[in-house]
Amino acid sequence: MPTDLSPVSTTSALILPATGTHSDVTDALAFGIYSTAAFVSGAVDQVSYVYGKLGGNVLDIELETANIYKAYEEACLEYSYIVNTHQAKNVLSDMMGGATGTFDQDGEFSAYRSDTDLKPNLRFTKLTLEYARHVASSVASQIGLGQNERIYSASFDVVSDQQDYDIQAIIYSASIDGSAAGASFTGSVNNDRVLIEKVFYRTPASAWRFFGGGTYGMVGNLSTYGMYADDATFELVPVWQHELQASAYENNLKMRAAHYSYEIINNQLRIFPIPNTASPAKFYVKFRLSNKEAYDEESDRKYGSEGINNMNTLPFPNVPYANINSIGKQWIRRFALALCKETLGQIRSKLGSIPIPGQDVQLNGSALISEGKEEQTALRDELKTVLDELTYGKLAEGDTSLMDNVNTTLQKVPYGIYVG
Repeated sequence: MPTDLSPVSTTSALILPATGTHSDVTDALAFGIYSTAAFVSGAVDQVSYVYGKLGGNVLDIELETANIYKAYEEACLEYSYIVNTHQAKNVLSDMMGGATGTFDQDGEFSAYRSDTDLKPNLRFTKLTLEYARHVASSVASQIGLGQNERIYSASFDVVSDQQDYDIQAIIYSASIDGSAAGASFTGSVNNDRVLIEKVFYRTPASAWRFFGGGTYGMVGNLSTYGMYADDATFELVPVWQHELQASAYENNLKMRAAHYSYEIINNQLRIFPIPNTASPAKFYVKFRLSNKEAYDEESDRKYGSEGINNMNTLPFPNVPYANINSIGKQWIRRFALALCKETLGQIRSKLGSIPIPGQDVQLNGSALISEGKEEQTALRDELKTVLDELTYGKLAEGDTSLMDNVNTTLQKVPYGIYVG
């Protein structure tokens, strides 16, 4: 039985060299997303950085250069992820409904737009407030203050002593036969429910009474308009006053001029009081169609898989290595070092200690793992904290504060005295 416990070698089987080799970098990468000459040079330099930080000139470092190259690539991807997430917070509301792209397994564009060099995550996006405008437009359409949905108009004959009218059936019939009453919405109604916006009837005499009399074709004819009006005086007024006058006229019709009211229950329009032979011959309705699904297309927006609807569909590829400045590259070096510490710790943790004659050599694998993970967490938090202070909203707040301070300072500066 052998008793000689002297080690065959006093060095590890794998020891990290002091420098890397350019030709070995691309083959060692896990993803190969970054492969430019600048990235390769950065990865090679990282070997020397890790070698020095981990004491390679004094102790053996049980890592291969491939471990360093992989860590450097992962650090670049982590940096790209955090920066892109930050930019998503800045621009998502402005890019909602825009065209998205398709991405390959590396997160790079496989198809986007004809100008394939365009990288929206590197552009200063126009502040279109698209999401806010979209919400406001949808709300406005519900309350009649401008809308992105078309409003249609239809009419129906009033029958004496008939109080209830099936508006859905009336409008649907008009859309089927393509009559003049339904020409604007022919073929559009189908089985979709109609939403009534307004019910009204026309009495031209009341309009003449309010604005001054005349006959058809006179409005716009300055030589004859108003010549038959009783006691009418035409005063030159600004446009806004005409708007107020029209609003007053509309309010007048609703508040005290109309002789009828209505209610709608299950698409049945009930008119009060019951029409008779003296009632208006026709009633009119303004309505819109409720066939808009959440993902129905509009001319200026894209929905579903073709449109940007959340952070995941933003057309953001990985941040190119050439567009990472000195701030980012230093963060990448530090993060890659932390990854290397974790990897080295995993390797050294395979054995808690190594027996040698007379004693055991304790390895620091667990300590390296903890240190590496803590540094990674600290670096992520550091970068996120900085970026959170640099959102477009925060920058606007900073500019506002700066201008307030400037104004306060200028208020305390004495005015120059003019000597004539």
